[in-house]
Amino acid sequence: MARASNLDVVDAEFETVAHADGQPYTVKPAVGSIVSTSAPVTGMEMLRRSQASAPGALASRGGPMFWAFGLGLAAAAFWVSGGHAIVRNATFVAAQAPQHALRISGVTSRVDSKGTNPLLFVDGEVANDGSALSDLPALRIAVAGNDGRITHYSLGTSGRSLTPGETFAFSSRLDMPKNGVKTVSVTFGE
Repeated sequence: MARASNLDVVDAEFETVAHADGQPYTVKPAVGSIVSTSAPVTGMEMLRRSQASAPGALASRGGPMFWAFGLGLAAAAFWVSGGHAIVRNATFVAAQAPQHALRISGVTSRVDSKGTNPLLFVDGEVANDGSALSDLPALRIAVAGNDGRITHYSLGTSGRSLTPGETFAFSSRLDMPKNGVKTVSVTFGE
């Protein structure tokens, strides 16, 4: 391996340009240029850190804004490349199926006007979609008439409990509002 000569490092080459009158211009190095005054570095010594760079080594690793921006870019790349689907479909320990999950479904209503007083029939079922035994609260039926008046009815469930996966069918006969029925809704009472 050839050894480097003891010459200083040349960071620019100069060219002499002559004036119109024949006298040469001379270019001097810029004020901020680095001129080496130490012995030349040879071989693998160039990989060692100099003593002058040790105190500022922490500053060369970037500040908090640099790292925040870098982490933000990494998070954005993760999100765009499919991370949103992973987060949306993730099942977290705290977000597992609730133990008590009662659901009202299949609510139907019909009017029976065969007798002297027309009746409103409301049918449906309550299902336990949870993972534990649940006490069934009373059901609250709200009937809105065409005139805008809302009448509330309570349907008792006798304090019945539903096991996971079990359903409870309900049916109720109610007095028909005089102006007709606009909507019927069933919710859990308190």
